[in-house]
Amino acid sequence: MSGRRHFNGLKTAALFGVLWAVLLGMGALIDGGSYIFVFAAVGLLMTAYSYWNSDKIAIKAMRAYPVSELEAPEMYRIVRELSTAARQPMPRLYISPTAAPNAFATGRNPKNAAVCCTEGILRILDERELRGVLGHELMHVYNRDILTSSIAAAVAGVITSVAQFLMFFGGGRDRGGNPLAMLAMAFLAPVAAMLIQLAISRTREYDADEDGARLTGDPMALASALAKLEKGTSRAPLPANRDLVDVSHLMIANPFKGSGMAKLFATHPPMAERIKRLEAMAGHGGPAQRPGDLRGPDGFRPFL
Repeated sequence: MSGRRHFNGLKTAALFGVLWAVLLGMGALIDGGSYIFVFAAVGLLMTAYSYWNSDKIAIKAMRAYPVSELEAPEMYRIVRELSTAARQPMPRLYISPTAAPNAFATGRNPKNAAVCCTEGILRILDERELRGVLGHELMHVYNRDILTSSIAAAVAGVITSVAQFLMFFGGGRDRGGNPLAMLAMAFLAPVAAMLIQLAISRTREYDADEDGARLTGDPMALASALAKLEKGTSRAPLPANRDLVDVSHLMIANPFKGSGMAKLFATHPPMAERIKRLEAMAGHGGPAQRPGDLRGPDGFRPFL
């Protein structure tokens, strides 16, 4: 598994390189490159804002409310056990009042993290499956995936905004710009940015599945939960409004109903492939680890 994880890290870095190349390429086309540093600065500012406020944005979008240990004892017990095993601080816990089964974690670092479950997921999962899901979500925090997704979303958003500027104002074609190249960039750059952002999101989901299964020592619990979530989200999808679309990449399962082409542009990898990987991990990784035994069969320790 360590080889696959190493490959995923390189893949994420390469995808980020392409994403920033698209942004800087757009800057180079407009007025002969005079705005290239402006676009780079805007991308950095948008990234910082999204990263710093990721928890507030996601929790507000899901209308989630904070819960105490008295209100959600099972959820508190599981998260406390897993965060203690990982030697990480206890995150804030929230519940979203929606029947759509899902969960997400957010926050700029483990000290400022929040984990949220919907009422729907708490109804359909047993304790073992919920433990698998919460292990997955905690690993998103410990792997700093919120930073990764914030950068990808912010840069992709800047690229789309610049493309709209090119469409409406021509990007300085009267001052030496190449109108054909700018027109092509205006159409193709947002599509490229979106595809790259989706590829980054899918790569991080695979890593969180693997690392979460190592944290809990029970890959099949997460596999079972994912199978239930696939059915549950198809029966009770979230409405595809803008606020929810913007935070959907944080969730453990794609919250929207989609088929055909929509699946190609999903923020999550196919459930069948995720389950297949977890089953392989359970079948070839030796005996299941205890929740506190964070070192996997290949010696990998995800938090150090």
